[in-house]
Amino acid sequence: MMDRDRNKTLLLELQRAAGTDNGRCADCGEPDPEWASYKLGIFICLNCSGIHRNLPQISRVKSLRLDFWENDIIEFMKKHGNLCAKAKYEAKVPPYYYIPQSCDCLVLKEQWIRAKYEREEFVATRVCQDLCSAGSREGFLWKRGRESRQFQKRRFLLSAREGVMKYYTKESRGPKAIISIENLNAMFQTEKIQHAHGLQITYNTDGQTRNLFVYHESGKEIVDWFNAIRAARYHYLRTTFPAVPEPELIPRITRNYVKEGYMEKTGPKQKEAFKVRWFCLDSQERNLMYFKNPLDAFAQGQVFIGKRHEGYEVRAGLPQGVRVKKRKPAITVVTPMREFVFICENDREQREWIDALNGVIAQP
Repeated sequence: MMDRDRNKTLLLELQRAAGTDNGRCADCGEPDPEWASYKLGIFICLNCSGIHRNLPQISRVKSLRLDFWENDIIEFMKKHGNLCAKAKYEAKVPPYYYIPQSCDCLVLKEQWIRAKYEREEFVATRVCQDLCSAGSREGFLWKRGRESRQFQKRRFLLSAREGVMKYYTKESRGPKAIISIENLNAMFQTEKIQHAHGLQITYNTDGQTRNLFVYHESGKEIVDWFNAIRAARYHYLRTTFPAVPEPELIPRITRNYVKEGYMEKTGPKQKEAFKVRWFCLDSQERNLMYFKNPLDAFAQGQVFIGKRHEGYEVRAGLPQGVRVKKRKPAITVVTPMREFVFICENDREQREWIDALNGVIAQP
């Protein structure tokens, strides 16, 4: 019993020790990890420990507080730790490779963990692919039909060298779309697409944002596609903006929407009936887009969100003189041209939308 208590105390001291990086999950950065892999010598969070359980050849996990830790395993943990593992397994992570955070979807975290420890893709002895090879890929993805709304197998081709992504509907015909990497974006949308490997690809065509919704049965394949798109984007940014420092380029490779969800909107006279729409806020483009349905190919409209000194602001509540029957929280987006009125589902949604919109307004 004394050994058990002593070892638990030692483990928790190790987790909190300065200069070890043990205070955050080794794989997703979640603070105060409560689990550890005693085969790899790393401290991990509950969610990542579930992924490690599926890799028994490489990793074995225990709870810091609930399990018994033998003296020799404590010694092993002392000699290793998160910084030590990072130096070994993350020695050559390419700058474009997406390192998931605790809030990211399961497939991103699982493939990151498998890439590090199972496939050892980033160890020092690995030869790195050149950017053009990393940003080139060909294969099949299941794509949602714009009219049919059914997912069908389509051939996709990505070329960093040519600066394009193409997809084909029939083998004999030319490409259905040729997408410039300059305005290509990709983000995981597992809940929206209702598939654990669902990916949303967006690009600009004739001044509009076009959405493609795709997935692949294989988690590795869809994450490889995502990182290939990121490599192609990184190649484009590096060659187009050679003077821009890397820390400024990395966030521009791909981006998630700042916030998405349902709100109700009225028309320009603010007397029209309120209609439920799906909204997406893109901070990079400074656009609030709205769709009839979350999986529509094109937005019904969009509101540009400028800077405060240009006359843009967001307010809680309705403009003077506007009446609504529903007793629900509202927000008013003020632009130099007009005021836009939206009704939120609840107070929490109202706060989140106001915070998200203020974040875009405050951007330089």
